[in-house]
Amino acid sequence: MSVILGIDLGTSGVKAMLFDSCWGVLAVESGEYDIQTPKEGYAEQEPEKWWEETKRILLKLRDGNGEAFGQISTIGFSGQMHGIVLTDETGTPLRPAILWPDQRSKKELDDICRKMDFEEMGNVLKNRVFTGFGFPSLMWVKDHEPEILKKTRWVMMPKDFIRYKMTGRIASDITDASSTAIFRTAERAWAYDVIEKFGLPSEIFPPCKESMEIAGYVTKKCEMECGLKEGIPIVYGAGDQQSQSIGNGVCKEGKMICNIGTGGQISAYVKEPIYDKELRTHTFCHPIDKGYTIYGATLCSGMSLKWLKDKVLQIDDFEQLSRMAGEVLPGSEGLIYLPYLTGERTPHMNPCAKGMFAGLTLRHDRRHMVRAVMEGVTMSLRDSFAIFQELGIKCDTIISSGGGARSHEWLQMQADIFRKRVIVCEVSEQACLGACILAGMGCGIFTSIEQAIEKFVTFQNKVYEPKPENERLYEKQYERFRELYHNNKEWMERHK
Repeated sequence: MSVILGIDLGTSGVKAMLFDSCWGVLAVESGEYDIQTPKEGYAEQEPEKWWEETKRILLKLRDGNGEAFGQISTIGFSGQMHGIVLTDETGTPLRPAILWPDQRSKKELDDICRKMDFEEMGNVLKNRVFTGFGFPSLMWVKDHEPEILKKTRWVMMPKDFIRYKMTGRIASDITDASSTAIFRTAERAWAYDVIEKFGLPSEIFPPCKESMEIAGYVTKKCEMECGLKEGIPIVYGAGDQQSQSIGNGVCKEGKMICNIGTGGQISAYVKEPIYDKELRTHTFCHPIDKGYTIYGATLCSGMSLKWLKDKVLQIDDFEQLSRMAGEVLPGSEGLIYLPYLTGERTPHMNPCAKGMFAGLTLRHDRRHMVRAVMEGVTMSLRDSFAIFQELGIKCDTIISSGGGARSHEWLQMQADIFRKRVIVCEVSEQACLGACILAGMGCGIFTSIEQAIEKFVTFQNKVYEPKPENERLYEKQYERFRELYHNNKEWMERHK
């Protein structure tokens, strides 16, 4: 028996899982933090706040699970992608981290697109550059905070900062680094030619390793701060998209995941770095067999529902929202919601896109708004699913994860809108589970990814099958959903 610790540094909070290599999940603790928006379009967090919350939940895990905590033999990481942390030589942050929902770099994005056309982006990066990615965020710092860039010794991804706090070593892994969009995805290396072309200092980009390699060991300082024993090996880990795919059992082609968390994604594992020629999806490195993950992203998925809950309806919990949605017929009596509160990625790649309710009448109430938000988020994710079908990526079952997998109403919507069978993993914290499996592989606890997945990734008995009458209704609703964006696109961009 070996005990593994998996840490998932998310956008809205951090989670830590104690995992027994024989019996599975022992305990999970979590902490929360908010996205700071000091100006319109900004999305920031303080890296030290991440570390404070990480320490707090680790001490809580220790206090509640002393024997198992003392037996931790390795540690793995998962983390929110695309964001950047700029530090000095000592690893001290020079400014708040710029996160993936950030929209401040629109001008820099325009400049990048003038100097680098879509064909070059596809050939070199396998991705379209977008606001919130590390590349345009760094260009914004270069243009607006040159004194910060001059002081910068390292640029890290969010989880890399926490790993540095635990090991004292600065580096990144190929999955997270590829999500910055300044990375040669097919070659699994920084795009130094692009870095030089745009006048960024190449020396600030850290060494890049595969996810299952050992990154370092728990330091004495870390032991004193959060109770972990000095000398425990820590693997590099992976981005949360790749980690949760492993935690959902996707280690080969033929399966798809619909993850509805703060943001939302439709993703699949692919062996080769295939990509959409219109660059509407993302192709990033994956830890398994030097493969790749291809996915489409909706920026405001769970964030749309949280916005409605907190700022409009002022309701306490998500379970109440799910019950309210269940009181309304599919289609929300014609009410349509566009979930573009912070612009949108797939398929529009438009930072100027706006959120919208359309079709309101006197018969609609707050229950209709809740259901319309859930439906609108799912229809936005169907846009990604449609591109996957164009690329020839096939599946007959979708694995649902994230907050969207905790609502029976939302799960049935996914089955009806995607027109596919939907299943749910027994372990709800798939990114943490993926981090544990990666750590177990890196330290020789598991002999193969397939062995670990077969043993620990199990699914709930309930299967959500699409209902023919709902499929027909949602086909019409989906066409209206798409029409609503295209009919208002010019207005959105004129009033950006």
